[in-house]
Formats: sequence, structure tokens, C-alpha cells
Amino acid sequence: MKWRRRNEPVEAEQAEDVAVPEEEDPQAVADRAARVAAEAEAERVRTAALAREARRRTQGPFDLTEISEEDAARPRVDLGALRLPAVQGMELRLELEEKTQRVIGAVVVLGPSTLQLQAFAAPRTDGIWEEGRAEIRAQVSRQGGASEDAEGVFGPEVLARVPVRTDDGRTGHRAVRFAGVDGPRWFVRAVFGGRAAVEREAAAPLEAMLRAVVVDRGDEAMAPRDMLPLRLPPQDQARPATGQPGQAQSDPGQPGQSQPGQSQPGQSQPGRPQPVEQQQTPGSGTGSPASPDGGDDGLGPLDPFHRGPETTETR
Repeated sequence: MKWRRRNEPVEAEQAEDVAVPEEEDPQAVADRAARVAAEAEAERVRTAALAREARRRTQGPFDLTEISEEDAARPRVDLGALRLPAVQGMELRLELEEKTQRVIGAVVVLGPSTLQLQAFAAPRTDGIWEEGRAEIRAQVSRQGGASEDAEGVFGPEVLARVPVRTDDGRTGHRAVRFAGVDGPRWFVRAVFGGRAAVEREAAAPLEAMLRAVVVDRGDEAMAPRDMLPLRLPPQDQARPATGQPGQAQSDPGQPGQSQPGQSQPGQSQPGRPQPVEQQQTPGSGTGSPASPDGGDDGLGPLDPFHRGPETTETR
């Protein structure tokens, strides 16, 4: 064994073994940590999206290709890309583009609650709701409102309070709840209003209705965020069912003439179907699922915060 005094110099080959590595650049360390965090977040988002898709396939809303022949035969109001279950007491309002008169959205009124629906084309693999929520929050902020993310029955949602002008000229706030469902090459945006925006019990019937919606995407090539085409329902489907709430049944009754004051939104009268209302909306009708106000910033025309002039059509 070779002994070395404490102060004896270390030979070159031995010095290499005890050399201390240089300190790594702090910015490089921070960048690497940020990349790891971003990859972990992307994996979390991907895993959550897969879980939501698995749940959607079993609980709805469904793609037309996913339902059985028996389910396809159940009565639904056919609006083209959207097929809605008919529920007793519901009132259906169709949003029309003022210039072209094409249908660009549907609003279901059930008692003191509303459910607004639009359908959009989406990429084959990635969903668009993650990005859409950020756009909604930005839009609400520009309008002077407030919003927050929440976890709902359909996954991530946006809860918003938006300023509105009251009848006496004062400024108030209205609660709105945005939900979204990514499907195979389509996306459905749902906006809950009225009591359904703040009360879980009031929202339950409309949530059940949304789960029973069937989306007919079609085979036409469309750019992501293009609206899926909607249409007026056939004459024999333009009124809701007469069964129990939440059940889709056919209505054998004859259409009647709706008179002002004879029925309230969301209430059914024996022998009288609820009307289909056609609501005029200015704008081009193009845009994305984020739109609350129909601006020209790529956020679409359907306005969940405002109702324009309406004409009532009874079928």
C-alpha cells in the first residue's frame, strides 16, 4: 500500500477522479423543469380527455354511428346535425341568421331554465374544448364579467357572471354555465341559463336531455370550428312529447294555434303543443364554439346573454 502525506500534490490522473463538475446554468435547469412540467400537464390533459370520451360513449351525447337501431327509432326532433329528445313541457327556439335565415343554434326552454346548443366540426384526433374555454373566459372578461373554471358532469366547464341591463336601466349580472362535449370529429357547446346555471336540481333535466342528444356529423369535409348545418324540424317533429318529463315519446295530438297568454315557456297545456320559436340573429353565422356575442374575432354568432326579436311558429 502506498501512503501519501497530507500536503503531497495529487498526480494528474488522480486529480481527474476528484474533480468537481462545473455548476449547470440555472436557466437551463429552469427550462428543463418547465419542459417536464409541460409534458406532465399534457399527459394529464390527454388522460382526462380519454376518460371523458370513454364516459361519453356510454352516457352520451352520442354520435349517430354509435346508437343501436332501437335507439335510433326513438322519437327525436331532427334539426339536421343535432337530434334532440322530445320532452314534455319543453319549448324549442331556433336561432336564425338574420341575413340568410339559416338555423345556427337551438335553445330549449324548460320551466325557468334554458339550454342553448350549437354543433361544430372538430379535428379527427384532438378536441377543441380546452382551447374554447380560454376563449370564453377572455370574451367574458372583455364584456366586464367574471368567470371561473369548474368541474361538471360533462367535464371541465366555465361558470360566468356577465353584465346585463335591467328593465329599469340599471346594470345587473346574469349567471351562465358553459359546458362542452368533444365527440368524433364534432364538438357540442351547451350553455345553461336561468336556474340551471346555478342550481344542480334545476339543471338535471336539461343535463339528461343533453346526454340523449345524437349528433349527425356527416361525411362532408369541414374545417375545424365550422358550424355543422342545422335545419328546421319536420312538421310532425316540431312539438314536444306528451309523456313523462325526461321521456321521449311521440305526440299524437293535432297542432293548435298558439295565442298570447295561453301558455308560459316550459309549461304544457293539454291538447296544445308548445311552439317552435324562430329567433333572428344578425351576423355572418361563422365562427367558433367559444362565442358569447357574435363578434368578428372568430368567436361565433350565437349569443347566450341576449335575446333579439322573436317570431313564433306553431306546428
